[in-house]
Amino acid sequence: MTAQTLSQSLLPGEDLLDIDPNPQTAGRQARPLRFITCGSVDDGKSTLIGRLLWDTKAVKEDQAAALRRDSTGKQNELGLPDFALLLDGLQAEREQGITIDVAYRYFATDRRSFIVADTPGHVQYTRNMATGASTADLAVLLVDARSGILEQTRRHATIAAMMGIRQFVLAVNKIDLSNYDEAGFQTIARAFREIALSLGVRQVTAIPVSALKGENIVMRGDELMPWYSGPTLVEVLEKATQRTGQTTGFRLPVQRVSRPGEGFRGYQGTVAGGSIKPGDSVVVLPSGVEANVKAIVTYDLVRNAAVHGDAITLVLDRPVDVARGDMIAAIDQRPMTGRAFTARLVALSPDGVVPGKRYWLKAGSRRQRVLLRPTSQLDLSTGNWDDANFLPVNGIGVVELDFEDVAVFDSYETNRDTGAFILIDPETLNTVAGGMIDGKRSKSGRFDALPDADRATVTLPARLLEAFLKTEFARAHAGEIKVTGPEEVEGE
Repeated sequence: MTAQTLSQSLLPGEDLLDIDPNPQTAGRQARPLRFITCGSVDDGKSTLIGRLLWDTKAVKEDQAAALRRDSTGKQNELGLPDFALLLDGLQAEREQGITIDVAYRYFATDRRSFIVADTPGHVQYTRNMATGASTADLAVLLVDARSGILEQTRRHATIAAMMGIRQFVLAVNKIDLSNYDEAGFQTIARAFREIALSLGVRQVTAIPVSALKGENIVMRGDELMPWYSGPTLVEVLEKATQRTGQTTGFRLPVQRVSRPGEGFRGYQGTVAGGSIKPGDSVVVLPSGVEANVKAIVTYDLVRNAAVHGDAITLVLDRPVDVARGDMIAAIDQRPMTGRAFTARLVALSPDGVVPGKRYWLKAGSRRQRVLLRPTSQLDLSTGNWDDANFLPVNGIGVVELDFEDVAVFDSYETNRDTGAFILIDPETLNTVAGGMIDGKRSKSGRFDALPDADRATVTLPARLLEAFLKTEFARAHAGEIKVTGPEEVEGE
């Protein structure tokens, strides 16, 4: 749907029509693009998404009627309803005018279908924002054109990058309230691109928008912004790529061992990476037992292959000891196994993450006891990583994990299904933090060596080395970096 076609079809007072909810419609991609909106409080996230739904005719007639009724006394100067009500469904959200929980909505254009997650802007609901980002392909970060980038903008951008999102859209909202100031827009865009680059994100599209007036959301705002020649928000979304990030081999976290009869033993779970077919060789971890795939079974048929996302029962060619929580993996592309790893965390508990305390770590169907030690925390005001031994609520940091038993992980960069986890307080059973595995380290704190052929040596002056070790890149690859000096001090 082009902006011109849409502007011609949206007549004053016209009710919006239903859309075809089938993502298999001709001309659309099979899987919807998933994206989130995030940013600081009152930047207009719910209003922007509500306007996007309205202008793409994703609002059904009964919803439009209810929206007009609920917006009584809340119409803007254009006589339009309060679009935020399309997303803010909780009574507390409507009463306070804030977003508390993540709201998911489906909509589509002629070219593509989408699932959008509207996430809260308040600091105390950071955990909900992290939840929305964990499955997203793209992040739309909103800032108010009058106030620019705030600490919460940095926090949400950092979490989105930690979750593996590499496509950002910076929506500079309420541009109409800044008198369509081009210089102010460019200043905000340049500052945000610097933040994105520091997080390893190079694909950033900055768009000046007015969610209230619908400018540069679906329809262009050329009349009042002739200086902007870039795409509208919906044009960027239609061209965005879906993230795969699955560079690992076959992964099957075992959820259940199936024994319906004496002659059948199958291992059930959802494929978390790669593909598999009968005859392929696999290894059961952490035991290391090897076997071949005899058959792949689903609830109604026997299959000749399975891929990422398929729920299957795997039958092996020999009896092996496999239990819930084990992982069946490709024999030639194994995940990391060990008792010590480095990871990045977002602290979600009001009590923060306590050093030296034992937590339950849950990853997929496996739950293990782990001892945790924070080593650094991101300073959101400067973007620097500072030494730390405690992570407060909403703190973002790097930690060392020590397990009582052997753990099995991929790095989050290569497989977000097998590289993500949550921490659970064993006393309260509350979720304490969400985390992403960076790499493996030895129990002594010295990082496992790579083969000599895969190593390179770089010599830096001490003053530059100290600065380098505080960068995001160095923190993210801490498990692969060995630092030596006059006193042979290794690995920060």
